[in-house]
Amino acid sequence: MNYVIEMNHIRKEFPGIVANDNITLQVKKGEIHALLGENGAGKSTLMNILFGLYQPEKGEIIVRGKKEKITDPNVANRLGIGMVHQHFMLVEKFTVTENIILGSEPTMFGTVNSKKAAKEIQQISLRYGLKVDPYAKIEDISVGMQQRVEILKTLYRGADILIFDEPTAVLTPQEIQELIAIMKALVAEGKSIILITHKLKEILAVCDRCTVIRRGKGIGTVDVAETDEDKLAAMMVGREVNFKVTKAPAKPQDVVLDVKGITVKDGRGVEAVKNLSLDIKAGEIVGLAGVEGNGQTELIEAITGLRKVEAGTIQLKGQPLQNLKPREVTEAGIGHIPQDRHKHGLVLDFTIGENIVLQTYYQKPFSKNGILQYGEIYQKARHLIEDYDVRTPTELTPARALSGGNQQKAIIAREVDRSPELLIAAQPTRGLDVGAIETIHQRLVQERDKGRAVLLMSLELDEILNVSDRIAVMYEGEIVAIVDAATTNEQELGLLMAGAKKEKAGERRDS
Repeated sequence: MNYVIEMNHIRKEFPGIVANDNITLQVKKGEIHALLGENGAGKSTLMNILFGLYQPEKGEIIVRGKKEKITDPNVANRLGIGMVHQHFMLVEKFTVTENIILGSEPTMFGTVNSKKAAKEIQQISLRYGLKVDPYAKIEDISVGMQQRVEILKTLYRGADILIFDEPTAVLTPQEIQELIAIMKALVAEGKSIILITHKLKEILAVCDRCTVIRRGKGIGTVDVAETDEDKLAAMMVGREVNFKVTKAPAKPQDVVLDVKGITVKDGRGVEAVKNLSLDIKAGEIVGLAGVEGNGQTELIEAITGLRKVEAGTIQLKGQPLQNLKPREVTEAGIGHIPQDRHKHGLVLDFTIGENIVLQTYYQKPFSKNGILQYGEIYQKARHLIEDYDVRTPTELTPARALSGGNQQKAIIAREVDRSPELLIAAQPTRGLDVGAIETIHQRLVQERDKGRAVLLMSLELDEILNVSDRIAVMYEGEIVAIVDAATTNEQELGLLMAGAKKEKAGERRDS
C-alpha cells in the first residue's frame, strides 16, 4: 500500500505524562483521514510531531515512501505538509496578504512585492472556493474567514498534505458546511487531509477512514463507511455513550432572572439587543437559540456585567443587576461559562489551580488577611480536577499547556462547583468530546434539579433541543418566539432563527 504519510510506533513524553504511546498512523493519498480521540488523548501532539513542532522520543516518519526527520515546521513545509492550528496563528493588525506571505515574502529588488502576492492569493482562493479579501485586516474579519486565511497560508506554501486541528470548534453551522465543501474540493485536486476532531457527525459526513486514539494509545483504524456514531464513540471513550440527555420534566418555581425591555449596543455602537424581555425560573433550563450575530453574545455580556445596558432593567431575585461590575454580578449569585474561554474564561499564564479559584481567590479559605493560601487553593483544584476529569499533569501546569477541551472543563468545574442561583452557560461544550459533553449536560440538569436557574446559549441545535426545557429564539436582537423544547424540532427552530413568525414556522412544521 502506498501511503503519503506513515507515522510508525511514535512515542512522545512530557514531564509526568506520556502523550503518545507507540502510535501508528497511515494516511493514503487523496483521502480525508480523521484522527479521533477525547480531549487530551494526544491527537494534537501527534500532529505537532508530524509538523515538526515536537520531536518524538521513539518512532519513524515516512513521507511518500521516504524516511524523514522533521526537525521544524520549515522542513514540514518543504515536504509539502501544512497545518491549520486550532488557535489561529495570525497577526491581527496585518492584512490577509501580509499574514499569508509572512516568512516567505516574494521580493522585487529587495522590497516585498505585495501586489504579486495578493494576485497569487486571489487565484488560489478562487481555485478552492476560499473567498477572502486579500486586503482586509485580520481583526476586521469573522472567525470563519480567519480560518480560510490559515488554509490559504498552507496552500500558498505549496502544501499537498494538510492537517486540520479541530477546524470546526469555533465555526457556525453554515461555516462548517462551507468548510466541508472546501475540504472535498482540496481532495478532488489530489491533496490529502488529516482531520483532528471529536465531532462524530462530521467524520461520518466527510472522512474516508478514521484512526482512534485513547489516552495516548492507538485503538485502531476503521473505514468510515462501515461504522456509525455509537461504535466510534465507544472506541473513543472506552464505553457506551448516551447521546440523549435523560432528565425528568422540569418543575419551575419562582422567577430568578427577570430581564425587562433592555437595549444593548455592540462594539460599533449599533443596537444589538432591542427592547428585549425574558425571564428564567428556578428549576428550569432556558435555551437561547439563534444564528451567530443576532445579539445572543451582547445579551449575555449585559447580564454578566461585561457590556453596558442602555435601557431597561435586569433583576436577579428582585435585586437590580444592570451595569454592575462583573465581580458584583458574580457575588450576586451568577455563574458564567463564557463563550470565549481565552478572552473571558482563563488567565492562560496562571496555573490551572489558580484559574480554578479565579472567582473566589479573595475569599476564605483561599485568602487570609490578604495573603493567598496556596495549600487551600491547590487542594481545591486537585478535588475539582479529579471530579471533572480535567486531563492535566498537575494542578501547577499553566492553563495554556492544556488542550482546549481540558481548559473548558476547568472553567466549567469552577463555575458549576459554586452552584450559583443562575448559571449562564455560553457554548459550554465547544471543543469537548462526546464523553465530556454527556457529563456536562448531566451537570446542567443536576443544577436545574437543585432548584437553580440555567441559561444555555449554544449554536448546536442538537444541544439546545436535548438539554433545554424552554427555548428562546433570537433574531436581529429580539426574541421572536419562546417554544417548548419537548414539542418543537430542528425545522421549526431553523425557520424561527431565519426570522419566520411563530405561526408560519408552526404551520410548516405541521404540514
